[in-house]
Amino acid sequence: MKYFRKNSGTGSKAAASTPLRMRIILGVIFILFSMLIAQLAYLQLGYGAQFKSEVKSTDTNKVSGQVPRGVMYDSHGRVLVGNKATNAITYTKGSSTSSSDIYKISNALSNYIKLSGKSLTKRMIADYYLANSANESAEYKKLPKSKKYDSDGNELSSSKVNNYLVAQVEKENIKLTTKEQTAAVIYNKISGAYSLSTIYIKNKGLTSKEVALVGEHLSDLPGVSIGTDWQRTYPNGTSIQGIIGTVSTEKSGLPSDSLKYYLAQGYSRNDRVGTSYLEKEYESLLKGTKSESTVTTKSDGTIKQSKTVYKGESGASLVLTIDAKYQQEVQSALKSVYQKAISAGAANYSNGAYAVAMNPNTGAVYAMAGLSRDTSTGKLTANPLGVINQSFVMGSAVKGAMVSGGLINKVITPTNNTLSDTPIYLPGSAVKKSIYPKGTFSSLDAETALEVSSNIYMMRLALKWVKAQYEAHTYIYMPKTAFQTLRRNFAMFGLGQKTGIDLPGEVSGIEGDSYNSSGNILSGSVLDLAYGNYDAYTLIQMVQYVSTIANGGYRMQPYVVQSVGKTTDKGNKVKITWNKKPNVQQRIPWTSSELNVVRTGFYRVVHGTNAWGTAHTLKSVSPSISGKTGTAQVYYYNPKKPNKSYNIELINATFVGYAPSNNAKLAIAIIFPGLDPEKEGTYTLQMAKAMVQKYFKLYPNK
Repeated sequence: MKYFRKNSGTGSKAAASTPLRMRIILGVIFILFSMLIAQLAYLQLGYGAQFKSEVKSTDTNKVSGQVPRGVMYDSHGRVLVGNKATNAITYTKGSSTSSSDIYKISNALSNYIKLSGKSLTKRMIADYYLANSANESAEYKKLPKSKKYDSDGNELSSSKVNNYLVAQVEKENIKLTTKEQTAAVIYNKISGAYSLSTIYIKNKGLTSKEVALVGEHLSDLPGVSIGTDWQRTYPNGTSIQGIIGTVSTEKSGLPSDSLKYYLAQGYSRNDRVGTSYLEKEYESLLKGTKSESTVTTKSDGTIKQSKTVYKGESGASLVLTIDAKYQQEVQSALKSVYQKAISAGAANYSNGAYAVAMNPNTGAVYAMAGLSRDTSTGKLTANPLGVINQSFVMGSAVKGAMVSGGLINKVITPTNNTLSDTPIYLPGSAVKKSIYPKGTFSSLDAETALEVSSNIYMMRLALKWVKAQYEAHTYIYMPKTAFQTLRRNFAMFGLGQKTGIDLPGEVSGIEGDSYNSSGNILSGSVLDLAYGNYDAYTLIQMVQYVSTIANGGYRMQPYVVQSVGKTTDKGNKVKITWNKKPNVQQRIPWTSSELNVVRTGFYRVVHGTNAWGTAHTLKSVSPSISGKTGTAQVYYYNPKKPNKSYNIELINATFVGYAPSNNAKLAIAIIFPGLDPEKEGTYTLQMAKAMVQKYFKLYPNK
């Protein structure tokens, strides 16, 4: 009993100690809670206003806006491409704008403006339809379980479910009212915008009534504003657009192939940029400096205020060397003469015609005209850039460079330049001769060879120049450096070389093969090259080449931008900030007597008395023209019938020249490729006459 009583006393003590420990723990908890309450009271009383302010705080971000692109003028100050300001409805997207917010804005805005729903796809309609929570809920109920849960009963990701919903709605072929179509277009535009970026909701065909209605309800349309957009205009016609180029739309934005480059330069994805020709080449000048606005957003991401801090600066203006009136005259004349060739059956297989005019003393391009023709449909399309990006075998028009090379390299001299005019007979090949009958001339000097366009003279000159060994009907030995020798000479005049004109897309031409599959030099082709019937050149190279003869030996770089400046606020004057200085790319090392041989030959091509002269029909043109005609043998290629293409023999008809003959102010180059050799006519000469007469009618003092 004592034992049990003793144990019983011990248990009683333990029981008595338990409440004490609990009291200690509860006391500690009480103290901690008291400290927490005191701290909360301190923060509430001491910093409550500050915290409340922070909750209601805003965030400020910078947003950039579009400015007008630079204007382009012709050489007389006529606007070639300008800008037309139009009203626009814009939207600046908040940093946390939800789909439901966009849906509400789109429906509200559709009460005041109209947009065509023709561009809506089934996906766009589905996205708009599902933005309505009621529609989404109803469509979700229709989905089978397999499109809501996986095989383990877990819910599928929201993106997968949304894809199923979209596919389901697309199949239902939902029909929208006209107002809903407008709302759907707006919804998709806003949905595709980046946060804090400004987009155009409507910038074309906006009526004054729509502007007024939106303006009255701006307080109910968060993020919506009335702004200004700029559209390119062409007061002097769109034919010049083939040189000026085009600008991307807001929808197409930055070109995909240059996306990284433009983004690195600070562009936005929906910015409009120059995509071709001058608009592209001078993009950095034409784009201007964007405006900047500060956009203040609330803590929930909605926009509170937008304020312009920098209005931006419009792009620089370009003054071109091209004369708008002369450009139109040349393009019109080219079309007229070319259609004559078509009507006469001379151009059935021809794919176009091209012409260019340039100041031979500076390189300033006055006009670039071109026509592309679809040989299967006969459709004509303006293509002035064919002058720089298409290559043709030019024929005898290049003989001035060949004779010049012979003189400069002392193969012939001004006083000793007579060569045999006996045809060339290569073993196993057809006779190589000139257009006139064999035996017409026993020999020719350089001036007469140019006048009558002797192929034989050029081939004889080449044989002598490259030190070839030749015996008629028996053999020919051509040094392996022969092509290199002649091509180096042609390159001195710019033939086969990019001219460096300030337009993108220029090509250098096409070199024919120098060797056969066995590694042997193509001797006959060397002779063809000598009279212009082998390598292909661009027309801009041809006008540069003839300019060196016209100006006394300076190879001038062609250009189309004369100066850069800023258009005044009134828009009627340009303050010039930069002027192009003519650039001499190479000095042709002629002596005056050597140059005179070539100039005399070119003068006699037009004004000579030999019956075989090739451009005597231009003799009466005032002022006097000097120049060189050319024909090159080519073959028609039809991609639809490649195996039957090369049995149709055609010619490229060319002309290069300058006027006046004694003090050139104008250099021209013309090509009508792919003409019927039996109906060659005088189309290039008709074109040359028109170009010279129209220019000096516009500028009689020159």
